[in-house]
Amino acid sequence: MDDEQKLEGGNTSDGVVRIGSTVRKPWTVSTPHVLGFMQFVREAGVDVPAALGQDEQGRQIIEFVPGRLALDSDPLTLVELHRAGAMVRAIHDASESFVPSTVAQWTIAIPSPGSDLVCHNDLAPWNLIIGDRWTFIDWDAAAPSTRLWDLAYAAQAFTLSNGSQSPEKAGQRLAAFVDGYDADESLREQLPAALGQRAAAMYHLLKNSHESGIEPWASMYVHGHGDHWRAATDYAERHQDMWSKVLQEATR
Repeated sequence: MDDEQKLEGGNTSDGVVRIGSTVRKPWTVSTPHVLGFMQFVREAGVDVPAALGQDEQGRQIIEFVPGRLALDSDPLTLVELHRAGAMVRAIHDASESFVPSTVAQWTIAIPSPGSDLVCHNDLAPWNLIIGDRWTFIDWDAAAPSTRLWDLAYAAQAFTLSNGSQSPEKAGQRLAAFVDGYDADESLREQLPAALGQRAAAMYHLLKNSHESGIEPWASMYVHGHGDHWRAATDYAERHQDMWSKVLQEATR
């Protein structure tokens, strides 16, 4: 067996290593259901890392996808944002026909306002591999949610996280991402408010976890993530009218 290589960069999963062409991660009560969901989406034609079962140490085995994280790359162009938005749409469309087991257990950090379909729940630049393949990794937070809630998180993470950019430029980037998703009129109307609500939910998870000592969120809160999500919430809420305008204009 190849030597284990510890993989750095994750905030919520210790013990993640690479062995050859695979990633090994801790097995939890939700893992069988997450792997089943991943396999379903993959069989529906979406490029998802292959779920390869369990190793002799009881860890989950996932295909290692070579490439670089979008977070560590130059800012995505409008064309690339369009592509990322289309990837989110493909995952959601595949998920619509997935029927989880009645006894399925999921790891849920932030409650969703609904449970229309199972979602990745962390579709963001820190989980998008860019290379010969473009692939979303780290599916462990998959759980029932809604298109709007999951899209709001992804759109905010890809286009509104940098509060120092002008709202006009951010609006262009948001429109490119949502156009890639091919959002209908109803989603476009609801999304501007949901952007701030979803960012606020992340901030409150971190803040409340810090107050109650729940890891890894408590440490993340004091190591910059709290400040980031507080600022992201303010930016998304402050320019909500602009997000509404650019998303409606994009449909004309």
